[in-house]
Amino acid sequence: MAEAHQAVAFQFTVSPDGIDLHLCHEALRQVYLSGLHSWKKRFVRFKNGVMTGVYPGSPAGFMVVVVSYMSYNKYKQLDPSLGLFAKLGQHIPISRYMSSDSQRIVGGVLVGTSLWITIIMIMRNVLKSLLSWHGWMQERHGTVSWSSRLWLLLVRLFSGRKPMLYSFQNSLPRLPVPSVKDTCKRYLESVRPLMDDEQYDRMKGLAKDFEKNLGPRVQWYLKLKSWWASNYVSDWWEEYIYLRGRAPIMVNSNYYAMDFLYVFPTSIQAARAGNTIHAIMLYRRKLDRAQIKPIYLLANKVPLCSAQWERMFNTTRIPGVETDTLQHMNESKHIAVYHKGRFFKVWMFYDGRLLLPREIEQQMERILADQSEPLPGEERLAALTAGDRTPWAKARETFFSRGKNKQSLDAIEKAAFFVTLDDSEQLYDKDNPVQSLDSFAKSLLHGKCYDRWFDKSFNMILFKNGTMGLNAEHSWADAPIVGHLWEHVLSMDPKLGYTEDGHCCGKPHPNLPGPMRLQWDIPAECQEVIQSSLTVARALADDVDCHSFPFTQFGKGLIKKCRTSPDAFIQIALQLAHYRDKGKFCLTYEASMTRLFREGRTETVRSCTTESCDFVRSMIRDETREERLRLLKVAAEKHQNMYRLAMTGGGIDRHLFCMYVVSKYLGEDSPFLKEVLSEPWRLSTSQTPMQQLELFDLVRHPEYASSGGGFGPVADDGYGVSYIIVGENLINFHISSKFSSPETDSHRFGANIRQAMLDILGLFQLDNKAK
Repeated sequence: MAEAHQAVAFQFTVSPDGIDLHLCHEALRQVYLSGLHSWKKRFVRFKNGVMTGVYPGSPAGFMVVVVSYMSYNKYKQLDPSLGLFAKLGQHIPISRYMSSDSQRIVGGVLVGTSLWITIIMIMRNVLKSLLSWHGWMQERHGTVSWSSRLWLLLVRLFSGRKPMLYSFQNSLPRLPVPSVKDTCKRYLESVRPLMDDEQYDRMKGLAKDFEKNLGPRVQWYLKLKSWWASNYVSDWWEEYIYLRGRAPIMVNSNYYAMDFLYVFPTSIQAARAGNTIHAIMLYRRKLDRAQIKPIYLLANKVPLCSAQWERMFNTTRIPGVETDTLQHMNESKHIAVYHKGRFFKVWMFYDGRLLLPREIEQQMERILADQSEPLPGEERLAALTAGDRTPWAKARETFFSRGKNKQSLDAIEKAAFFVTLDDSEQLYDKDNPVQSLDSFAKSLLHGKCYDRWFDKSFNMILFKNGTMGLNAEHSWADAPIVGHLWEHVLSMDPKLGYTEDGHCCGKPHPNLPGPMRLQWDIPAECQEVIQSSLTVARALADDVDCHSFPFTQFGKGLIKKCRTSPDAFIQIALQLAHYRDKGKFCLTYEASMTRLFREGRTETVRSCTTESCDFVRSMIRDETREERLRLLKVAAEKHQNMYRLAMTGGGIDRHLFCMYVVSKYLGEDSPFLKEVLSEPWRLSTSQTPMQQLELFDLVRHPEYASSGGGFGPVADDGYGVSYIIVGENLINFHISSKFSSPETDSHRFGANIRQAMLDILGLFQLDNKAK
């Protein structure tokens, strides 16, 4: 059913009378409309590039400056060219070609333009200096000092009008390089509660030796890089942490996002796909036009870096023998779809416009109705992207570098994104909440190991019963960027709507060409590699213990009434839960962001502190409520200070990582750095922030709440915990660990988290009205 639509634009016959052309007007019309669409897109990109390049200036500002300059010189009867043409006239006979009036006008415009550019550069550098100040982060929540108010006024004054997504990129400060002394001091402080006196003294000696000898050398190179590059961390972080990893990216790197929990818009798989894919393509169109609003902090005043949005679409991770690369296409007009072992190429544009939801549903219906069998090796082909990277790289070079295999692989890798029409059913079942959500999470994290293309920037997964989710590759961007897209998709679903019988609104297109079935010629040797990769992937997937649950007893609203940061509250609860679970503390990773700086990505908050350990011990031993509350306040304040440091460039882990990279380039072996970088993160945590609260009315419609997403465990004997604070009364948790570890159990840890949250809240004597 779903087959290639071949339109012949023209035919010709040769006769004694000459050549007779037979034109197909419909095909030529489609060619014309496609070209028109491409040129419109190029013009928009050019215009946006100019607007972003001159920001915080604008065309209106240019006219004001030039006209004002020319008017002032005319009023004062001055030469607006500042004698420029008079000096040029001594060497070039300009007067032959331009009158005196023309010379004054042209010279005035040139000088006025230079003045306008100078004003832009001054405003941009003043704004960069303003954004380098982070004193506002030290103030108590809900209070703003006069110095911060003045600072905010200046930021607003120099920020220009109507910024686009990338407008602030040239005005963001560079990530600062902390001093070696401060980094070593904070590192020792972070590991003190995890080491006995002998271990700590040994590590202290290694740190002092590094600080005195190798540290200053590697620091010099980092300082040099920080001045030369936009960000001294991000490129190395992308390369060495993500792209050089040879282990499977499925589970180990990729992460997932989950559908609504309490709302089921439609049970028709193709219809849900129609609205979802259309919403994603609308988001891409806004992204191409830079119409997505910049992301801010502090009441929409402090901009964050938007660089990570650039590779959201048309991007694929390409495997290499030693290191992978990211391939990004400027334009892609199709998506790749997988269903029951077959791959399809589906065009997203027809008649020079984006397909409507019902038309996309029509295409998905054609794929679902296709009864053709997978070609040999096709069904499990995507397992190559789920296994080890080196075998995939070699197989790609050997079997997919020519012929129909290359053409079909290009169709997948150059697609806007990847879609899986899954033949299983997943949903949150209130009668069986634990098993249903755990199954949902595992399916999104790894599926069958061969029904997602894990190398694509993201996979859109549509289940048989109409629920959906997303699996994202990690190297090109961090979770908040994908989360921004996901919030848009979820918010658009009820707006686009469905008919009474569950289909997308609108009508099918009578002349829409069908999807194109991709063709493969996969030899037996390649099928052996596919099976080997699948074996590795299945062993990894079967070992993952996922547990997701909504915590409904209380949420952010009640925590704030306790005058405690919600994130600090949850992180301390995780420390208490982990101690009860394992009977010991561990090195804890909480992801923070450094997007206050240009091309910033993440930084680590080491949540297991001496202060949090003191509080946890007080909850274990017999201690008064007042003392426990005091220790909780101290621990929460410590956590907040560490989070602020991480966000403002004062974190330690990215600095330690970069110093390690430089030491390897220098051929120097550092026992201190080697030991620091080899320490396992047995508790890895991350909060998924809600960034577009205006899209959701969680007061009147709390059921339209994102359930967040999760990731696999970082350590074999550790836990991965993701959580999202939804509205005022809900927190969703996603926990992962490995069945093979006798120390971990995701369900047991989930129960400990619930109890820890309740126990900490119980320390606050809130009356029933407050609760």
